[in-house]
Amino acid sequence: MTDTRPNPDHLLARLKQAQARAQRGKLKIFFGASAGVGKTYAMLSAARSFKQQGVGVLIGVIETHGRAETEALVEGLDRLPLKEVLHRDRTLKEFDLDGALTRKPQLILVDELAHSNAPGSRHPKRWQDVEELLNAGIDVWSTMNVQHLESLNDVVTGITGIRVWETVPDRVFDETDEVVIVDLPPEELLKRLKEGKVYLPQQAERAVRNFFRKGNLIALRELALRRTADRVDDDMLQYRSTLSVAPVWQTRESLLVCIGPDERSEKLVRGAARMAAQLGVPWHCIYVETPKLQRLPDATRHRILRALKLAEDAGATTATLAGHALAKTIAKYAHDHNLSRVVLGRDTARKAQHWRPILADAVGALAVDLDLIQIALPANERGSNERGSRKPNLAEGNKDEAAMLPKRWRPYLWSAAACALVTLLMAPLHFLLDTANIVMLFLLAVVFVAVRFGRGPAVMAAFMSVGAFDFFYVAPRYAFSVSDAQYLLTFAVMLIVALVIGQLTAGLKFQARVATLREERVSALYKMSRDLSGALMAEQIAEIAGRFLRSEFESRSALMVSDLNDRVMPALPQPDLPNGIDLGIAQWAFDHAETAGYGTDTLPGSPLLYVPLKAPMRVRGIVVLEPKNPERLLGPEQRRLLDTCASLLAISLERVHYVNVAQSTTVQMESERLRHSLLAAISHDLRTPLAALVGMADTLALSRAPGDPQGEMLVSIRESALRMNAQVNNLLDMARLQSGQVHLNLQWQPLEEVVGSALRSMMGALEPRRVRVDLPDDLPLLNIDAVLFERVLCNLLENAVKYTPPGSPIAISASSSSDSVQLTVSDEGPGLPKGREATIFEMFERGNKEGATPGVGLGLAICRAIVEAHGGAIHGETRAQGGARFTIELQRGTPPSIDDIEGINDV
Repeated sequence: MTDTRPNPDHLLARLKQAQARAQRGKLKIFFGASAGVGKTYAMLSAARSFKQQGVGVLIGVIETHGRAETEALVEGLDRLPLKEVLHRDRTLKEFDLDGALTRKPQLILVDELAHSNAPGSRHPKRWQDVEELLNAGIDVWSTMNVQHLESLNDVVTGITGIRVWETVPDRVFDETDEVVIVDLPPEELLKRLKEGKVYLPQQAERAVRNFFRKGNLIALRELALRRTADRVDDDMLQYRSTLSVAPVWQTRESLLVCIGPDERSEKLVRGAARMAAQLGVPWHCIYVETPKLQRLPDATRHRILRALKLAEDAGATTATLAGHALAKTIAKYAHDHNLSRVVLGRDTARKAQHWRPILADAVGALAVDLDLIQIALPANERGSNERGSRKPNLAEGNKDEAAMLPKRWRPYLWSAAACALVTLLMAPLHFLLDTANIVMLFLLAVVFVAVRFGRGPAVMAAFMSVGAFDFFYVAPRYAFSVSDAQYLLTFAVMLIVALVIGQLTAGLKFQARVATLREERVSALYKMSRDLSGALMAEQIAEIAGRFLRSEFESRSALMVSDLNDRVMPALPQPDLPNGIDLGIAQWAFDHAETAGYGTDTLPGSPLLYVPLKAPMRVRGIVVLEPKNPERLLGPEQRRLLDTCASLLAISLERVHYVNVAQSTTVQMESERLRHSLLAAISHDLRTPLAALVGMADTLALSRAPGDPQGEMLVSIRESALRMNAQVNNLLDMARLQSGQVHLNLQWQPLEEVVGSALRSMMGALEPRRVRVDLPDDLPLLNIDAVLFERVLCNLLENAVKYTPPGSPIAISASSSSDSVQLTVSDEGPGLPKGREATIFEMFERGNKEGATPGVGLGLAICRAIVEAHGGAIHGETRAQGGARFTIELQRGTPPSIDDIEGINDV
């Protein structure tokens, strides 16, 4: 009789989860295949209905994208003002999380769950804002597309050819309380695009040519529907588990295949895999280890592991189960996982026996709601296998099975010895003991044999005990004849009790052994996770991993982490590293995030196993194993344990990485703050004496008599003071730029005027040189700060004067494209230091550090800061014909038209 009572521990866990959910807000996601299907519209329509029912609805942030029908639904709903965030002299509007927490509405609408917040916000992602709202007990409605799911991001990229950078972890989607699928056929979505209901006409035309192709939309729609169906399936399984529903609900086609220990299991696996592929359904593959099968030879166990590995490679969910009754265990697994079809093998050579029903009949009798499918297994393989196992061919080198024969008989010899020992001990005492007590002692021997040696020896002990009791202690003694017929009943009861006790004891021993192994694994994982939580360096993580893998897998191990360029570094130092670690295999496993080496499809001939450490953000390294017994890594239970270990190691490495990043960032920020403060203080303190020095030099020059020999000295003093004053100004400008105190005065300016103003400012320094200016007549207006941009050109010209021979020419040229304008300043000097083309834009970096060229290395740093503040980019290179070339690239933008300017002037 099946015990259907719920597990008390499971009930307690469910109560705790229900209590936590009751205190947390509810998340509802309107999910679609792409933009334009109507997610925001559906969310606003549902919100208006809720408001009519008296629910307090607050709009946190809504992206209408200019759609009139969507904006109409916003009217009448309470709206939270957006928060202004200053970033690079631009004001961005973001969701006000603190304002929402202060108002604490019943329901808040937060559109575009995958949105990335502006730098400086509390959380980098909007879904993290939503989690804080949920933890505060606020219900949240949001929207997202299928391409924003982290696990499907690369799939969508492969379909559309466009990479989506804003993603949401699958955990958030799976833990959502309710998902509403908003679906629209591709033809209707394309019609909406052409009508301008999704994007503006120019944007819609470009979108149809790229992302919104009909094939892309069909594929995305299928992904969205399948992902929603998977989530509904998980909800259904959780509901069945919560209410302990036993019958299978055939809501979704699925297969369960059960394999056995013989070599025909691979045929069964391949047949089930083909069937699952044809039906397009998920499938499971299990092996049930009953007490009868727990003492199989190593060759048979390896065959089972190979079959499970084959199923796992074919896409199955594999499991090794422990149970007394094969049919009962199969039926229970099918009910627990809601698998409607069970695939079993059918022996074509075996005839059904009335006293022993075949497995399919037994499963069908236990679970009438399951569909049973039988795959015919050929008889010749079974016959050859059985003949080979019963009579091992030593000439072919089958030494393992030959060595197993003495070990197989040893428990039976001990069983016979135990019965003989009880018989001898009772010989001098049988006159003092009643026959019932003698029977009890023989039963005790059966229990001992069952506990110590298992089911088969216990059965032998039961029969030997009955025989010994009859032969030695029942009259007439030393004969199997019985004088009293009542002893026949005694023998029968004694045999039945001995058999039952032996079977129960052996079964309990088997279950205890399995439970002990699982407890040891969980305990080892807990201990490792506890040790990893306190690790602060990668070397400590490597040491902890080595201890765990050595104890659980009898393997030597090595931990290899990656550098900033995603290159796998040599193994971290630790004792007893594996031999022959191949950096090429490790790099392949890292790049592809797949296991390589022994037992895999990639370089299976390697004696080492390379397992990637996949953390939530990226792959963090490789753990290499050299097992003493490689077959231990092939079982599904062992592989799951290894995968869990790899996940814990990856998360620990990622935590250590971000701890180091946070520490280095804190130190860098503090050092930058101190340096800026020091620069500002020193610069202000130097400007006053420098100004006085220049003034006194000018006064002395005016008051000196004609022909005074000190005139050249005064001129040198004045030029040195002016040069020092320029360097101090550079220090002040750099400090202001990095502190964010400089605000751009952006106006639409012609580039010719800025270049001309810079040339006039540098006229004195450029006198002995020829400057060639080549500016096309059709250059567009640029939205720039003319004063600061003039400073950029002056610094570039001054840099050319310093590092080029006197009299060498300087060239200024410009060109434009559809979306940008390029301005180039080039010279004919020695060029830039090789390999330091990007470094020279850093603060206090100079092209020629050992030369006598004046300067402190701030000119180019100021240029980069100003150009980047304009949203542009600057880079330097050495020309092929010699000399340096600096190129500035700025976005064109759309200048105002004449009508707009006249309208502004009229106002």
